[in-house]
Amino acid sequence: MNAEAGRFAVRLARRAIEEYLLKGTKLRPEGVPEELREEKGVFVTLKTYPDMALRGCIGYPEPVMPLAEAIVETAVSSAFGDPRFPPLKREELGKVVVEVTVLTPPEPINTAPSELPKAIKVGRDGLIVRCGYRSGLLLPQVPVEWGWDEVEFLSHTCMKAGLQPDCWKRPECRFYRFQGQIFTEVCPSGNVVEETPKR
Repeated sequence: MNAEAGRFAVRLARRAIEEYLLKGTKLRPEGVPEELREEKGVFVTLKTYPDMALRGCIGYPEPVMPLAEAIVETAVSSAFGDPRFPPLKREELGKVVVEVTVLTPPEPINTAPSELPKAIKVGRDGLIVRCGYRSGLLLPQVPVEWGWDEVEFLSHTCMKAGLQPDCWKRPECRFYRFQGQIFTEVCPSGNVVEETPKR
């Protein structure tokens, strides 16, 4: 996705949050670039500024609707429906940074459990684990932010699903990798830049 479409995506997410907070209505995207009309998975993340602590993160791992519509849905959900946080308040609008991560379709990792650490790369891949009725997902930027290696990344993905950290060693647990293109405000309502996770 090019920089212009990325800027549109982030500003769309912020407008969706503002409209829902101020009017209680879901924004209808207009003037949408072609790239945002395709069905893609997406996550919207909110972070407090300037410490950049997580304030909400909700998304669709799979491409289930046009990207612009998915951004509106996930932006509203990350601001008001993330069960880990209270709903965003009006006075917080100017204190949060909006980040949009557009995902590639999840790809199954078909390898023996012992080879999983070699089959993924921190700074490139995001991970999904599915084991029984439990599932968990971590975006590509998460292990970079926390300084994890590949084994720690696998373990924390298991824990995100409510599983034991070593569940990745069990053959019945399936892992999927994906990549993400990250666009974020540099400050609340500020310029939008593309970020590349770096180890």
